[in-house]
This record gives sequence, structure tokens and C-alpha cells, in this order.
Amino acid sequence: MAHPFFWPGKYYFYPIGNTSAVCLTRDLPPEEHADILILGCGDPRHILYTIFSEPAKAAPRQLDFTCVDFEPGVLARNALLLSLIADEVPVTTIWNIFYHMYLDPASHLALISQCKKLVDLSENMDAWRASPYGQYLRFSTEFTLVEMRRHWSLYIAMPQLPSRRQKAIRDAFTQVFKGRGNSKTTPMTSARSAGPLIFRAWDSGGTQALNYWKTGTTFFQAKDIAGAKLLNPTFAYCLTGEGCGVHYGSDPLTTFHYAALYGNAKVSVSASDMVRVAKEQFSDWCAAFKAVISIPSTAPRVRFFLAEVTAACRALRAFGTTGTLNIGIPVAQFRTQLLHLARQEYVEDHAPTSFNVIETSNLIDHIGLLNVLIAALPLLHSTLWSVLYTESLLFHGLDATKEFADLLYADIGTVGLLLNICPVDYLAGYTTRSNTHELLLHKLISNKDTNQMKQSQFHQVTTWRSPTSCDSIVTLHDARPQSPPQLEPRQLGTLLFDIYHALFEQEDSTTFWRENQQNMLRAVASANMIHYMREGFVLFLKLVRERLRVPHEQWLEVMDRFMDLELTDVTMPMNTVNRNDLQAQLYRQGVYSVTHYRFGSVTRAGRFRDWDVVPPVVRIVLSIPREKITNFESILEETHTGTPLINCDVLGIMTHNIFAAIHVAYGRAIASGSKRSPRVLFEEDPEGRNGTMPLVASWIMPSFLLIDLEPPEQLNVRMCVRSTMATTQLHAKMGLHLDIFSASLMDEEHVHVLPEQPIPQRDIESPPGPAISPNSTLRAQIGRQGRAFVELDEQCELVSALMARIDLEDSDVIREFSAGAMPVVEQVSPCLMRLTIGGRSQDVVFPFPVIGSQNRLRLARKSRYIEVVVPPSGPFLKPDGMKLNPYPVIGSGKALSPWSVHCLALDTLPVLDLAGSQLDGWLNPHVGSMLSTRERSMRKKQKSDALLFVKDSLHSIFVRAAGIQGGRSQRVFALRDEVTNNCDTVLFISDIRYDLHCHTMVCDGYVLPLTPDLLSEIVSFFGELVYGPDMVNVRVFAGEMEAWKQLIPAFVERCRTWEHVDTCEYLKKQEVPLTLEMEKDPLCSCGRGQDVGGLEKVKEWRRLAPYVTRLALSPLFAVSYLESVGRDPTLHKCSVCRGKGKPKLMTCKGCQRVRYCSTTCQKKDWPRHKAQCKAK
Repeated sequence: MAHPFFWPGKYYFYPIGNTSAVCLTRDLPPEEHADILILGCGDPRHILYTIFSEPAKAAPRQLDFTCVDFEPGVLARNALLLSLIADEVPVTTIWNIFYHMYLDPASHLALISQCKKLVDLSENMDAWRASPYGQYLRFSTEFTLVEMRRHWSLYIAMPQLPSRRQKAIRDAFTQVFKGRGNSKTTPMTSARSAGPLIFRAWDSGGTQALNYWKTGTTFFQAKDIAGAKLLNPTFAYCLTGEGCGVHYGSDPLTTFHYAALYGNAKVSVSASDMVRVAKEQFSDWCAAFKAVISIPSTAPRVRFFLAEVTAACRALRAFGTTGTLNIGIPVAQFRTQLLHLARQEYVEDHAPTSFNVIETSNLIDHIGLLNVLIAALPLLHSTLWSVLYTESLLFHGLDATKEFADLLYADIGTVGLLLNICPVDYLAGYTTRSNTHELLLHKLISNKDTNQMKQSQFHQVTTWRSPTSCDSIVTLHDARPQSPPQLEPRQLGTLLFDIYHALFEQEDSTTFWRENQQNMLRAVASANMIHYMREGFVLFLKLVRERLRVPHEQWLEVMDRFMDLELTDVTMPMNTVNRNDLQAQLYRQGVYSVTHYRFGSVTRAGRFRDWDVVPPVVRIVLSIPREKITNFESILEETHTGTPLINCDVLGIMTHNIFAAIHVAYGRAIASGSKRSPRVLFEEDPEGRNGTMPLVASWIMPSFLLIDLEPPEQLNVRMCVRSTMATTQLHAKMGLHLDIFSASLMDEEHVHVLPEQPIPQRDIESPPGPAISPNSTLRAQIGRQGRAFVELDEQCELVSALMARIDLEDSDVIREFSAGAMPVVEQVSPCLMRLTIGGRSQDVVFPFPVIGSQNRLRLARKSRYIEVVVPPSGPFLKPDGMKLNPYPVIGSGKALSPWSVHCLALDTLPVLDLAGSQLDGWLNPHVGSMLSTRERSMRKKQKSDALLFVKDSLHSIFVRAAGIQGGRSQRVFALRDEVTNNCDTVLFISDIRYDLHCHTMVCDGYVLPLTPDLLSEIVSFFGELVYGPDMVNVRVFAGEMEAWKQLIPAFVERCRTWEHVDTCEYLKKQEVPLTLEMEKDPLCSCGRGQDVGGLEKVKEWRRLAPYVTRLALSPLFAVSYLESVGRDPTLHKCSVCRGKGKPKLMTCKGCQRVRYCSTTCQKKDWPRHKAQCKAK
């Protein structure tokens, strides 16, 4: 895996999820089949809730889940649970088996019986596929099945273990329970699952969690607790073996939803009430799963994949691109089993290797956001609907609300253009998923917590999509760019170096102290939480090149610039000892070869004396005696160091080189092959960490370092602790270099040196064909559009402009243009500019929303082309861009769906009880929390802003419908223009519902667009509503009515259970909404009069049923990480060396944009900058 190796300390087993369940199809239209990849899947709560959330009235779609986890105990439990549901075991028994650590005899017997059945059916892959479960439960690898079967066998065998082992297991659980009981902290994980009612759930949720860790069950009755004394074996076996590794924060109730329980409560809610509601939800989920698998044509597939997530992603990608089932990489650290995809699954049954939904759980916390993107993006399908979800729980800085923006180590918009992926809320400026309860909790804890080292949580969920998919017109016209944008090689190389610098600059202690002065205690405490190493960065470079499709010659220019900056940089002293790691990884991954790799030759001496050929890169295999590991672990325990980072290095008298990309496993390396072509066989220790064999580590390095710089007899090969601020206490015990083990390079007993070949690569060529899809129905009357070009600013950090070139082809246009005709350009939609010359027009598509009002044209009349230059519009605070249509509905054919508003199956959502206790105490603050500090300031200053006005109107609708403002509940709302007093939109709210998984509320309602034709039909009875006491006039202000006409189609599409028909007005016009004009209908007619049961419940509304369309209104929340976006001027860098000044930067006097640290750098850059400077 492309992640630094941490020495495993106390291993925690997560048999139960630590966040509430979410629907994984929430951003897909109902027509779209779902191929879903869940990385770090944990328990199957998301699978069950997704199936439960499928709209019952919509046509069923195929669901395919690939569930990746490196913990076999998790996957074994998941398959066990789903098989129990399929076999219709009583839900109470299933609950006990899956969630209780101690079981009653009947549940224990059912568990053992089910495991025996699973073992009997899982002798091999073919036997399993022929079993009753084989239709819907699958395995990506034979190894996965073998390991899961091994765990089922362990569960069966545990009751028959010798009494000594049984006592040891029981004592381990007792010790963990005692430690949890002595804790002074109050568990609050299940309270978070109450969303906006988090503080009401705090006490009872904590009580229940403490009871769980006291009894091992969710029981509260003494009789039930007394009857559950048999240890549940599914909690006793995990990756580290036998015992109790269950995480102390595990709580069965966390995975369910409690907003409705607390919001509708008329009396106080107890912990047992939470258990009751959780069991009811679990029963509903089980019933939905059983129902869907009972029909073969609609049965979902749940595929288990046991592997470390980045390794699994590499295997899936390799098969998808080359068809290879075995790419020769281990499944995970401490394992030597190589990943080998099952032929039956991937060749014969065509299991998906690209996905339109990728859920990454909270992998950001464990491997870093960039590593998540590197692993997942190549597997994300290029379809319009494809979506990536990331999630984090931990934060390490002072302000969790802003930390997300720093996780990419570069500007979000710039990275979005490099990788063609961007957070939806970054562009939209709002989100329909609430985390305002997290903000309140974070503020409360921050104010109370004076100890900076306290580890806190802040739950942040982010939805990522292709930025061009935000443009409704572009998608409906099938006109998304087929070719990625281009960047000038020097600028791209500079940007990539700056990302490299940001990733690794804190390896130097001086930089670490300088950058963390305001947060030193937390910084030191998390100093070992380092997610990036040189191999990971090289894979990032590889991804960038592939996404941008940079051809070979241009990529050489990019990397030459990068290497020039890297080699001359003096601000990162530790980079010098890591440089050869970087260069070796560049060569191995086929990203770039430095000069001596291409033309140098290595002396055949030392360990190479008998080799036929010495390749540029070799693999070192180091055997560390078990006693050295035992001694090291005792030091860690004595010093309470935890999980330090481990490096391997080669140290001589004159040289020192560190290598971070190491793989380890317990076992014995046995020399094989010959002196001319050495190889190693590996005998794995079956007892692993608890065994007696050595620890074997391997890594790649440049071969010349072992012979050409100093005699090999002077070199030592070592495994050592990486020195950080969190490991200073180890020096007294381990010495200055923190050696775990060191051996001479010439020690053939402990050190093996093997030839290593680079990974085969396919060359990348410039994209052939048109830049825009040939199926596009946009205007193309002038000529041919080329690839867009990205221009970075003078710092090579932010995108300053996007340029699209139109080569003129139409003869009339060429004649008029050559005669001096001036083109006219206007912005049509977020990513679309329209160029017009002499009555002919061309739609120009950009790969990102743009600020069309700031356009520039470059005219080449002799060469017959026009360049349209526009700045990017991101984030949302900038003008134009998505402000032209902030609530897009995107589509392909009849499949339409909102881009930035998640979809809902309304009938599965619980209804708000207006008689609930203290409703105004939580609902009004929750809906009111839509506004950011900036928007509240704008409101006070009476500034005009359409999104602010829409939020105010939504707030008014919610509180009046709930009856917490204005007296009784009122359910009919007329949107009335403040200036004209005209009204052409009426909303009927039948219910307010809990949007449980997004922690917010929705108004389940109907919209009646009042056109003159419609009014003539309903005038006889509509007047009763207009002049009746139930209608509320909602005043809408400047620009707001147009915003509502854009928003209403999104609110309709998110909850539809019907299909668009061939005569759909959207499809004919290829535009949503149909109009922004008053007294005209923005909606198509497909949903009119459909699914109107809620409306017909009200007698006075029934006659309007044929004319209304169902919709789901929800709050539009501010984006917490965006409100203070901007660049600190103190972070400017020299254009040549990337330094920060000596002591200050100087600005070029010509263009007043480019900065230099010294006259020397300015003179060095002048030959290149001269033409650019004069062109400004």
C-alpha cells in the first residue's frame, strides 16, 4: 500500500460501525443501475439501509455492492448476518448474534448452527456459487472465501476449546469491560445519530453505551442480562487472532437514527426507548433485504473482498485495463498472499471493476485524502452520475470546520481541474446534508476543552463529482468535454513541486516548530499521523498524468521542471536523504527516469559481482530476528510510544538514504535462484505476530547506492523508527538512530538483494478526435473547439483563466471574420459560453464553471481562430458560474436527477408529530442554522442575494408548516413577488418528515404552477383556497422568484417515483427548468397528478390533485469549510526557486505579478519571462 508503515500497537477490532447508516444511491436517478464500491466497508449497515431506501413505487434497479475490508472478522460477520436474514431467522435472534458480546443459549445455538451451514457450503468457490446464497453473496478472491470460512470454523470451535484458552478469552473481555467502566468520559456516538436532536440524546445515549459495556448486551432487564452469559465468538476473533480487540467506542445503537424518536417524543426518552427504535429499524432493514433477494431478477449482489483498500483498488484497476487477474502485490501488510481476483467472478460473470458510486467511509482519517483519491478515482466510472463520497471523523488542528480545505495540499479548484473531481458543495455553495449539529458540538467542546491534546471528533461528509457535470444544459445536450484540459508544462511542474513541498516540508524539525506554534501540543501528539511518502506522491503524479492525458514529450518537460526545483530546493534538509526513494519510485512506476537511470551503468561488484545484469533498481529483503522485535515492543510499551512510523534505510560512512515504502511479514526468507539471478522464497509464520520466526521487510532502492558511492563493506541495512516529535522519548532507549535492527550489506544471512523490474506501462498519447462529444446537440456553426487550456496565476497555485480555442471552418464566418467582424460572446450556463459572428453561433464548453462576465477574446484573423478566455468560478462566492443555475438538474435521456440536492424515498421517512414536546426548541434553530455568518451580516445590511432570500423563504415555510411561528400549523404557501404582488406558484405541504441519514428535515409537498391556462380550469374552486384562512403569502424579493423556478425542478426530481415519458418537455427542449418567466410553468408534465396520496388526504386539496407535482423541500445549509477562503499573501513564493524571500520577495516591475527572492533568480528567469512580461 502507498502509505507509510506504522508499527502496530494496540489493534482495535470494529465489528460494529461508528456512524449512522446512509443511503448509497442518494445521488443517482431511479433509472440508473448502481455499481457500488465500499472501501473500508465495516458492517453492512449502508447496504441494508440503501436497499430499504429504494423507492417502492419506482421500477426496481440492479444493485451491486463490492465491499472491501482488510479485517476478515468484519467480512465473516457481515456474510453471517445476511445469511441469517435470508434464512428468516427471527430478527431478535439476529440482533443478538450480531450486536451482543454475550449471548443467551438459544441465540448461541442459532449462531453455531448457521456457521456450520456456511462452512459446509463454502468448501471452494464453485461450491459456494452453487449454494442458496451464491446468487447474492459473492467473493472477489478465493483468499477472501478461505479466510471467512476459517473464521466461521473458529466460531464453531470456540465452545470446545480447552478450558484454559476459554478462560483466557473471557479474561480478556473482562479486562476490556473493566477498563471501559473505569473511563470518565461519556460515550456520545449514538447521540450523534440523532442529528439536530443530538443534545437531547446525549444522556440516554451515554447511558445505553455504558450499559452495553457493562453487560455486553442491549438488555436492560435483569432477567435478560442474567440469561446472556455465553461469550459471542464473532467478537473474539479478528486480524490479530484470539481474544478481545473490540474497540472501546463500539456501540450497536450508533448505526441507527434517533431524530424521530426524540423529535416526536411527548415525554422523556430513555435508553431502552433508543434500543426499541433501533430494533424496529433493524427489523425494517432485514425485511427489505429479504424481500429483494426473494425475486431473482431484482436480487442485489454483495461481493466481499478481503484486502487492504489501496491494494484492492490497484487489483481492480489492473483487471479493468489489462485483464490480468494477478498483479503480484500482497493483500495487506503482514501478509504474503498475493492478490488474485476470482476468474469465475470477473471473467465469467463480469463483476464490475468501475463504479458509479464509491463510498470511502472514514479512510481519510487513516490514509489521507490524497491517497483516497489516488486509489479510488481510477475506478470511478466516467458516466454523468458517478459520485465519490469521503468522510472524516478526526481532526488535528485548532479549527475542525476549516481543516478539510487543507487536506489536498493545494487549492481545491486547481486540484479539481487536474483530477476532474470536485466537492459538490464547493461549487454549489450549499449542501442539503446538515452538519450544523456537528458545528455546535465542536464549538461546545472547543470552548470547554482547555487541553489542546484532547482528541475530538468532527464528522464531515463530502460528495465529489466531475465539475462539468454541474451544467444542466451541457449534460442535457450530451456535450461534456471528451478531452481533459491542458496546462503549460512549466506551470504544471511548478504546481506539482509545490504540492510535494507542502506534503513533506514538516519532515524538517525547524519547519515543524514554525508551522505549529499555535497548536504545538496537538501537533506533537499527532506527529506520527503521517499519511504520505514518496511512493504515494509518485502515484499522485501518475494519476495527474493519466487524468490530463499528457503525452510523453510534454510530460518530460513537466518533470524536468519538477526535478529542477526539487534538486535545487534548500528549504527541506530531510528531502536529501529521501531523494533516492523518490527517484527509485519514479523509475519503477514509469513516471520519470533521472539521467543516471537512463544512461548510467552499475559496477558489477559487491553483492552484484555474479549478476548477469544489474538493473537500475533492486529489492532489499531484510530479516529481523524475532528477539529484536520483542525487545523493540517492550521499549514501546515501557515508553508508551504507541504506533511509531517505521522506515528502512542504508547507512554508510558518507551516505544515508531512507526508504519508506516497505512491506513486512512474519516468516523466513529462503535464498533461491542462483548467484547470477538470485531469488527468495518466503515461508510465512502461521502464528504471525504471536509466532517465533523473524520479521521480513522488503523495499526497493537504486542499485548504484550499494556500490558506486562507497565500498559495500561500509554499508549497513537497517530497520528503524522514523524520528518525529512524538518519538523523542525513544532515543534514550534506542540510541540516536532509533535502530530496531541493523546488518551489514554483505551479511547474506540477514540481507538479500534481488533484481527489480519496473512496472509495465502503456504510453499516453494526446486525446484523438473532437474535444466535445460528437453526439452533442449544442450549436457548432462556426468551427471546431479544441481542448481547453488552463492558465495558472503567477504563483502557479490558483487557476487564473481557462481558454478554449475555436478553429474557424464555416466559409461565411471565415469571410466575415477576415473582413474585420467582431465576435460577440455571452455566458449561457455555468460551463458554457456562446460565441456569435455574423448571425452564426458556437457553444464553447469549459471543464469548470466560469465567470463569463469577465471574458476576453484573442483574435487571430490570419490564422483563423478565436480564443475565449474566462476566469474560473470557484468557490461559489465568485460571480457567475453556478450562480446562473445554482440548483441544476442533470440528465441523460429520460434519467434526470438533481446535481447538488440528494434524492429521497419520501414514503420511507418518518413524519414529524406536531404534538412533540418542545418542537420549537430544536426545529427552529435547526432550520435557522442554514445561514452562515456572512449571510447573517448581509441580511442585517439588507443586501440582495437570491440564495439568502430562498433560505429565508424556506425557513418561513418550515416554521409556519410546523406551527411554531404564527400560531397554528399552516400548510398552503403562495410565493408572492414583493414588487409586482403577483403569485404564480403555490406549495402544499402534506407532511414534514425526518431526513434521517442526512440529519435534517424535509417538507413533503406539492407544487401548483399557476399559468393562465390552468387558472381558467380551476378558477371555480381555487378561489376558496386563495381567500381562505390557510394560505400564507411568502414574500419573495429581487431575483428570488427566478431562483425558485430553478430550485423547484430539483426538489421534484429528487423524490420522483415515476418515469419521464417520450413526450417530456424537458427532453424536447433539452433544458431544465423550462422557463424562468412569471406565469409560466418551469416543470415538465410527466409528474403532474402522480403520487398524490398525501394531497388527497386533505379534502380541500383533492380537486387540485390532477394539476400538482410532488416535491421535497429541504433547508440549504452553508458550507462550513468555505466561508473564509482566500490566499495568505505571506505564502507567495519565488517564481524560480520557490523560496519565500531573502528576507522579502520582490515583484517584477514590468508585469507587477511575478515574484522573485533575489536579483539572481530574476536574471535567471528573464529569458523565459521576457515575452510573457511584455504580453501582459
